[in-house]
Amino acid sequence: MWVGPPAIQVGRQQLSLTDPSPNFGPRRDGAVPDMVVIHYTAMKSAAAACRTLCNPDTEVSAHYLIAEDGTVMSLVAERMRAWHAGAGAWGAVIDVNSRSIGIELANNGVSPFAAAQMDALSTLLTGIKQRWAIRPERVIGHSDMAPGRKIDPGRRFDWKRLALEGHAVWPSASLSTGLAVSDAAFAEQAAQFGYVHTDSVQLLDAFRMRFRPWANCSLDGTDMAIITDLATCFPVDAPPITA
Repeated sequence: MWVGPPAIQVGRQQLSLTDPSPNFGPRRDGAVPDMVVIHYTAMKSAAAACRTLCNPDTEVSAHYLIAEDGTVMSLVAERMRAWHAGAGAWGAVIDVNSRSIGIELANNGVSPFAAAQMDALSTLLTGIKQRWAIRPERVIGHSDMAPGRKIDPGRRFDWKRLALEGHAVWPSASLSTGLAVSDAAFAEQAAQFGYVHTDSVQLLDAFRMRFRPWANCSLDGTDMAIITDLATCFPVDAPPITA
């Protein structure tokens, strides 16, 4: 009978663990991580999320869980395939679990992310990127790879901060203007950046959750300028630039 993970301190709660989740397997076809997918837990506490991610009955997991106070819990070894991404794709990658490291942030989905939590995420990403040579454009949200199905890490997540720290990407300060606005053109550029989806409403919403979280108008020139810049600077399946 499952009795939960060993115990670690999360705020005032005792929880201590070292890779305790049973929900993992080998990465398929010799894959190694070249992506990071960021999630939020949408649960009441980090302790509750930890119990869920370590319970074999749930069949979900992540490599890391970061509590609001910045405590980082390692739940699945990085070399293994955690079960965090589910159905979805990013560029040509359709088995995202085999190609990614999943990070869960304890957050209810509507609250701002705590400074200590974001600091811990930044430190964690520094190590992950160094260990696996992951490029900033390969750090994405769950909503990016599954538009219409997932919305985490949500509109409150500070993607711009991650980009300024070199852990993600952000559009250029000076953008091209005067581009034609159409769903087809937007979808074409979005696919070049990495989004794989056909529903124009869901695609726009996923894009805006990350790059224009409070915009509520129909597709406009700013959307076109941003996605064209991202597609030009960070084409998803292009080989890495080497010196």
